[in-house]
Amino acid sequence: MGREFELKFAAGEEAFAALGRKWTDFAVITMETTYFDTPDGALARRHITLRRRLENGVSVCTVKTPASGGGRGEWELEGKDIGAAVPELCKLGCPEELLSLTAGGLVPVCGARFTRRARLLNPPGCRVELALDQGVLLGGGREMPLREVEVEVKSGSEEAAAAFAEALAREFGLTPEPKSKFRRALALAKGE
Repeated sequence: MGREFELKFAAGEEAFAALGRKWTDFAVITMETTYFDTPDGALARRHITLRRRLENGVSVCTVKTPASGGGRGEWELEGKDIGAAVPELCKLGCPEELLSLTAGGLVPVCGARFTRRARLLNPPGCRVELALDQGVLLGGGREMPLREVEVEVKSGSEEAAAAFAEALAREFGLTPEPKSKFRRALALAKGE
């Protein structure tokens, strides 16, 4: 835990299906995510993401923070209560300011519900997880379709992973997706 580096791409239906045929043995994970913020939106203003996600029924609490070099800080642990998870996430190394920022409470602000098909790949110079996510983003009582491809570094060179992801994007006609699921779901909640 500590640093996350991933590249995200929007995928058309045909490209998404073709990616699913190129490799076999995907693990299938049902994801139900709720994103939280303070009542005044302090976390979003600081680009901090706090979520509770059910992953095949297992509750995982995660915090993501800005980091240099294109990655993000990321810490996670199993837990059913996001408020109780915050001190434990800080013990794992996430910024201590999270304690004071969340002292006034947390509220759910948006979410996502999707199925992830994931598998590990070993392109030259790195080990990555290829994830194919399909479902919906949720916010403000509305839903927006989600079809996304992620390439996340598990070990090795971030540059090698980026080269692999860019080659994949060219081969399958994928479009870079600069915004996280949280940012897109939050915009939906705000009616943007």
